[in-house]
Amino acid sequence: MQRSIIAPGERVTNLRWVIAGILGFGVLINYIDRGALSVASKPLHDELGMGPAEFGILSSAFFAVYAFSQMPIGYILDRYGVVVISRIGAFLWSIASMATALAPNFASIYAARLFLGLAEAPTFPANAKAIGYWFPRNERGLATSLFDAAAKLSNAIGIPFTAWLLIMFGWRGMFWTTAGLSLIFFALFYAFYRNPSRDKRLTQAEHQYILAGGAEPETPEGERPRGASLAYLLAQPKIWGLAIGFAAYGYLFALLLTWLPGYLQSTFGVNILKAGSYAFIAWIVGTATDLIVGGWLVDYLIQRGFDANRVRKTVLIAGLIMGFAVVGAAYTKDINIAVMWITIAIAGISFHAPVGWSIPALISPTNSTGQVGGIMNFLNNLAGFFAPTITGIIVARTGSFNTALITAGVILIVGIVSYTFVLGRIEKIPDPA
Repeated sequence: MQRSIIAPGERVTNLRWVIAGILGFGVLINYIDRGALSVASKPLHDELGMGPAEFGILSSAFFAVYAFSQMPIGYILDRYGVVVISRIGAFLWSIASMATALAPNFASIYAARLFLGLAEAPTFPANAKAIGYWFPRNERGLATSLFDAAAKLSNAIGIPFTAWLLIMFGWRGMFWTTAGLSLIFFALFYAFYRNPSRDKRLTQAEHQYILAGGAEPETPEGERPRGASLAYLLAQPKIWGLAIGFAAYGYLFALLLTWLPGYLQSTFGVNILKAGSYAFIAWIVGTATDLIVGGWLVDYLIQRGFDANRVRKTVLIAGLIMGFAVVGAAYTKDINIAVMWITIAIAGISFHAPVGWSIPALISPTNSTGQVGGIMNFLNNLAGFFAPTITGIIVARTGSFNTALITAGVILIVGIVSYTFVLGRIEKIPDPA
């Protein structure tokens, strides 16, 4: 049930930005959970005898379940809403980290990573849907970048943080800590997140401002609205253009998320703390470009009257073009030059990502944002599943990361073509008849 809207003299408050901050904190913890495994590669090798190929398979376990959960999770989100599904998912993150800490062998860790993939599957489609509820269209760039930039920030602070935990408490103690952080987020989300129509802290003026700016209609509590069918959505070229383009980003992001510390250690002979410090530089730059370019600049240009479609598509394509800089790292033996190329690539894909995540709420038929986000994130994480596995196999066979980095560059070209010729205008897909 929608509340009454406006009272004279009320000012537009900023509760929506608090909500975006809570979503961002959840993604920060989410990605620390995901990335912790990359820091544990050496002790897992020493204790369990894992080589590069085995570690690549283990790294891909998360993405396997995560990817194939996306379309059913999108349907469930559209039917049951953000609140219930996100609460369940957040609680299960901590259980998965506890299971990893207790795992006695490779098979047990693999199973725990599969479970983590299922638990974290609702995160990004749910956040995209929540931003659609809470923000007018001309503020969604920055709002989306607040939770997407947290993924990059987690790699900047998470790698040094988890490396320190590893040194102090061992790899099992590291995962016990991430489990505790996940429980903290669960409690925060359970206590503070509500949809706008149910949040008593939301002023009438701010609610009116959100609705007048084109907020997505909420899933009514107690009702189970049906959106467009999966068959209808899969028949839309616009959705395929978005999903394939975003999958190209996902391949490079997953490669760097899972292999960057190992790449720096094996290629240049640095220890984990040194590798973590280089990774910190690259990911903190990515965090900044995510917020400034993918968030603030996109909203600024649209609010100043620039064509929204042209702004968003330009940023999407420019981000992947910059991502191609990762190929430069394959042609140097100097760690500083390699990190420079990788930092440029991370900067580009980072400001690309929040624009990509803002699009499902902008193009989806009524009550279908979760499904569209699920389709997009399915291909994104299917690419993420293959990236660490393919990289591990290449490294095991060649003893080098060079071919793996060039492969990522070729995949980015496919993404650029998809955005340019298949996505079309960023506008709402008509509801099915």
